[in-house]
Amino acid sequence: MPRVLLIEDDPSVREGVELGLRRRGHEVRVAATGEAGLAALAEFRPDLLLLDLMLPGMNGVQVCRRVRDQSQLPIIMLTARGDDFDVVIGLEAGADDYIVKPARTEVIEARICAVLRRIDHTGQGRTAIEVYGELAIDRAGLSVTKSGRHLALAPSELKLLLHLSAAPEQVFSRQQLLEHVWEHSFHADARLVDACVARLRGKIEDEAGSPRYIQTLRGFGYRFGPL
Repeated sequence: MPRVLLIEDDPSVREGVELGLRRRGHEVRVAATGEAGLAALAEFRPDLLLLDLMLPGMNGVQVCRRVRDQSQLPIIMLTARGDDFDVVIGLEAGADDYIVKPARTEVIEARICAVLRRIDHTGQGRTAIEVYGELAIDRAGLSVTKSGRHLALAPSELKLLLHLSAAPEQVFSRQQLLEHVWEHSFHADARLVDACVARLRGKIEDEAGSPRYIQTLRGFGYRFGPL
């Protein structure tokens, strides 16, 4: 089972989430502050970070940015209802998904599994490495390079690029992308998609404001190409 690092300052939430995940077989390490959580990262080497946004001292957004500067560790934010501004900032900082508290353990575990789930690209009749201009996508190795330079993509960014590029010029609505990339079967928050697109463009495009690879069709959604 995935190893989870939980950074949460509320003792009741921290204990409830930790107990629920442990009962389902997860190895869990907890920290009450951002500073303590960052210190635990190297030692514990988690598969995923559950990160509260409203932390004392170093807040969750700052922690998220610090982690993203060093690794592409999957990050799911924990947020209270009404923290819309913080959610946007957290997604822009590099979080892969977010969960509104309070949340049942089965919901948290389902989101963890969705973020970590490997993408099966077998049997699609496509070559392992596809080249689009300066961009090379290695589907078998789950890696992306631009002009020969490896791009460090967060899990949600990689999944989004793989999904869009698997069907060049096909337009996907935000809800379709939420269902296929984030595996949210309900009507979820489209900000997940928009923030991920913005982060991805910042890494793969020459000019994020004039995208070559990920096109926006206003009122419809996003597509890969034309190139």
